[in-house]
Amino acid sequence: MPLTIRLATPRDADTILGFIRGLAEYERQPDAVKVTAAQLRAQMESADPPFESLLAEFDAEAAGCAVFFRNYSTWSGGPGLYLEDIFVREEYRGRGIGSALMARLAQLALERGWGHMSWAVLNWNTSAQSFYRMHGAQPNDGWTLWRLDGDALARMARR
Repeated sequence: MPLTIRLATPRDADTILGFIRGLAEYERQPDAVKVTAAQLRAQMESADPPFESLLAEFDAEAAGCAVFFRNYSTWSGGPGLYLEDIFVREEYRGRGIGSALMARLAQLALERGWGHMSWAVLNWNTSAQSFYRMHGAQPNDGWTLWRLDGDALARMARR
């Protein structure tokens, strides 16, 4: 079978960074990526890595990537999988690679005893929304993802 999905290792940091940049370009924010391959590598090598990644390889070529980490739900009282990024290179789309990545993420969540998967989708990205709905996911209507970072984060910390 030409498609394989595996957990990434620190040696894959450059490849992961390429996918992160590809997603940022797709999401119309190519200058937003500040992380370096060296930072990713160091984080992946740490005793408590802040993220994990799956790599999808099609005929031994890097075709897709999913970056995720463990989160926690106070309502269910248990951990879950938060999907930070999923991206399949354009030339590999339509081959089931995104679906295979989602399936493997769901398998990992269940294997680890995590009760849910969650992620954010840009409002304009209707193709992604259709993809997720096709797999049975539903938006959390009534909830909006909020973020505090940069100067605002520093100001909050000083209060």
